[in-house]
Amino acid sequence: MPTEVCLVTGAGSGIGRAAAIALARNGTGVAALDLDHAQANQTASMIANGGRSTAIEADASSEEPMDEAIQQTMGHFGGLDSVVVNARINGTWAPIDDLHADEWDRTMRMNLTSTYVTLNKTVPCLKANGGGSIVIVSSINGTWTFTNPGATAYSATKAAQVAIAQQLALELARFAIRINVVCPGAIDTKISDRTEVRHPERTEVPVIWPQGSVPIRPGEPGRPEDVADLMLFPLSERRHIKGTPTFINGGDGVLR
Repeated sequence: MPTEVCLVTGAGSGIGRAAAIALARNGTGVAALDLDHAQANQTASMIANGGRSTAIEADASSEEPMDEAIQQTMGHFGGLDSVVVNARINGTWAPIDDLHADEWDRTMRMNLTSTYVTLNKTVPCLKANGGGSIVIVSSINGTWTFTNPGATAYSATKAAQVAIAQQLALELARFAIRINVVCPGAIDTKISDRTEVRHPERTEVPVIWPQGSVPIRPGEPGRPEDVADLMLFPLSERRHIKGTPTFINGGDGVLR
């Protein structure tokens, strides 16, 4: 059975939007949170016909806006049962000696600090609810593969998200709160359009890949809906799964 109310960060596009729509389709009330108010509203409007939703504009890495976001969610729905921690960026991919401190800090803030702040603000709601479920959207990068040239900051945040989930799986178990991770591979979203890549020739390692194609849809990335469908399992009630990273990459990670 789906949970009753879920907060989804980064819900204005891509995986976050797909998760919000899938949850609503299964009867969950969705607080669609995004830094871009217009995008959050668009997601909420896509849910509107027959679904329950509210659009929230907030920076998931900042405490005061997230305090307000939680108040808005609780005021609209009266409670909170689950959380999808999805706000993230690719940031800047560059050689370590050409990666500027402000670029490192921005990736850490948008990916890792936003994870901490979201958990810090929502866990008390889940405790008050008597339990719940959390899914963090990490990546295959930094947890299985390390082949994206210059993606040091990004990979560090994705690896850290898995460590956070595994640490909290034990800490939160006594409160009947389950926390898990999904680690997508190549997914057809616009996140790559906002990636700055500098001097990949200085960091990439020349490799001759095996011939053939293992992925389910050869040569094509996965869809946000594929990841959203996977999330529904750990977000559902009474699932015997905690602290577990689940990879969804169409088999590409096995080949490469």
